[in-house]
Amino acid sequence: MNIDIGIEKSTRNEIAKGLSKVLADSYTLYLKTHNYHWNVTGPMFQTLHNMFEEQYTEMAVAVDDIAERIRQLGMPAPGTFKEFKALSAIKEDDGVPKAMDMIRNLCEANEAVARTSREAFSTAEAANDQPTCDLLTQRMQVHEKTAWMLRSMLE
Repeated sequence: MNIDIGIEKSTRNEIAKGLSKVLADSYTLYLKTHNYHWNVTGPMFQTLHNMFEEQYTEMAVAVDDIAERIRQLGMPAPGTFKEFKALSAIKEDDGVPKAMDMIRNLCEANEAVARTSREAFSTAEAANDQPTCDLLTQRMQVHEKTAWMLRSMLE
């Protein structure tokens, strides 16, 4: 069945491509944060263990929202590690970083998701796609705030 939501198919495809990058970055960050939750050690263990759990729990819901928006636009959502690796600006770690490096890595990764979301926003905004703009605004707010909190722990 044809999709008739007031956005042309080619534009929906472009928006979905941007959202696919946001999804890949978000899922990669989710996995990185969950890994750090499991493997953090040191004097800040309890604080970081709990903080990382809050962050990955929030992202678990977010990745579903992003994927569902891609589907609403009529495109398949990427869902494999291979696709995520190809689309994501966030790189995997080699080994298990020290706690302070985890904080730094997550700060940088959250900033990357904010940048990717901001790039996707312009296409959605030009298409008058308010639902996608709203979703991306929420993601930018979360990731910019998280980056600020993590950055504050490094000072």
